Amino acid sequence: MSESTPAVEPVKGSTQSGASAQADPLDQASLASRHPRLLMIAVMCVSLIQILDITIANVALPHMQASLGATSDTISWVLTSFIIAGVLVTPIVGWVSDRLGSRQVFLWAVAGFLLASVLCGAATSLSQMVAFRAFQGICAAFIGPMSQTILFDTTKPSKQASAMSLWGMVIMIGPITGPMLGGLLTDTLSWRWVFYVNLPIGIPTLLLLVWLLPSRPLVPRKLDRFGFFILATGLVALQLLLDRGSHKDWFSSWEIILEMIIALSAFWMFFIHTRYTKVPLFPSVLLKNANFLGAMGVMFMLGVANIAISSILPTMFQTVYGYTALDTGMLMMPRGLGVMMTMMLAGKLSQRLDVRYMITVGYLLAAFGLVLMSRWSLEMGSTEILVAGFIQGLGLGLIFMPMNIAAFATVAPEHRPDGSSLLNLMRNLGGSFGISAIFTMLSRSQQVSHAGLTEHVTENTLQGFDVTALTSTLGQYGSAVLQMLDAEVNRQALMISYLNNFHAMAMLIFVIALIPLFMKPIRLH
Repeated sequence: MSESTPAVEPVKGSTQSGASAQADPLDQASLASRHPRLLMIAVMCVSLIQILDITIANVALPHMQASLGATSDTISWVLTSFIIAGVLVTPIVGWVSDRLGSRQVFLWAVAGFLLASVLCGAATSLSQMVAFRAFQGICAAFIGPMSQTILFDTTKPSKQASAMSLWGMVIMIGPITGPMLGGLLTDTLSWRWVFYVNLPIGIPTLLLLVWLLPSRPLVPRKLDRFGFFILATGLVALQLLLDRGSHKDWFSSWEIILEMIIALSAFWMFFIHTRYTKVPLFPSVLLKNANFLGAMGVMFMLGVANIAISSILPTMFQTVYGYTALDTGMLMMPRGLGVMMTMMLAGKLSQRLDVRYMITVGYLLAAFGLVLMSRWSLEMGSTEILVAGFIQGLGLGLIFMPMNIAAFATVAPEHRPDGSSLLNLMRNLGGSFGISAIFTMLSRSQQVSHAGLTEHVTENTLQGFDVTALTSTLGQYGSAVLQMLDAEVNRQALMISYLNNFHAMAMLIFVIALIPLFMKPIRLH
């Protein structure tokens, strides 16, 4: 494929047959590789360990807290440092790749990620862990977008849909399996193995990459330093706001107010600066591309629908229903199975259908799965969980690959690194925003539900019990009964808050499903 030929084009007529596509002299990869399939496997393995580290450490935090001598408030920096470091570096991934060479940057990023995994696993204090996790986040920021660019560059246009489907399975299933794998490793071995587990996969993969990975040509490109500085400032302030907002009770804290002011001011300055500067941080053609901007919005909501929901479901299954870590992993499996099934179909469907409709159908299925989840009850079995998760997985699998095809349909190959960086940034921000919003709504909804339920715990509803006199008449046994009642009320209130969240997210995603219809028609040749 020539450097100016996009991977896919807007619909201009009937599609070509598979045979003619292979005979087309333009159906050539931008970069030649000795073994494209083996290289694809290596890139997907790297993507797997990178995406796993977004969620795998969550369940190990209590064990890290005890081992590192941290408090419940400070231990959260193990997650926050990883995310903030990644958000800080992501905007310049394209520039660094162009200036230093994509091969060199990617290999160093993978090697740095593995080294950071070793250092995190060996950390003996919270300060060490936070520093090493920040280093790991910087390396991960390069791996995410560059792996996508590598697959586009080393795959023929006629095979790019299939490549994106396989890569998308890794990206989508990673957040689903992360909490389960982290729980199993922590329970059976040690919390340190949530980091060491990267090594058996990462080291052989790095050797394959050294052997097979080609490089893009160097581009003498200037860096918009002021644009990068104000954008990075805004992103870090926004991430701090999202991560710490629920702990600080949001806008009752001056810290959160200050972070919001900094974020809004920085984003406004970046918008004005980018509009008038001659050398913007991102190519202006990307920011003027309606299809790409629409894909960024879709990717943001995909982060909410996949990363955020995958992060809260394991907690719900273990706290509300009392499932073990292994059982929780089994309950999450149908989501991954649904993703795999529709991912495998998406590559073929995209050659026959307008990908906009596939994205819309995917979001409608994901929203329907959330509607089913909003009807769960405390007394139900596992069947309802498995069915709702499978349906939602089917929807998520129909979104990722078509969305990437739509995003890069009118993007020239030389702009892919920047485009991939922006899409990964939006997905991560969507996940952070979704997690923050969900946990905030959970907390507040639980408080309201708890207050409403306790109003009905009276002598009239609990016949034979005088609630106000339990302690005085039964002593410590009465106090134990009250604690049991309060625990049940808390469980009921927490369940109500989860259901309210599922319902609200379903309504939001139903609306988001309409966005792809406003994009230009896109179909693979």
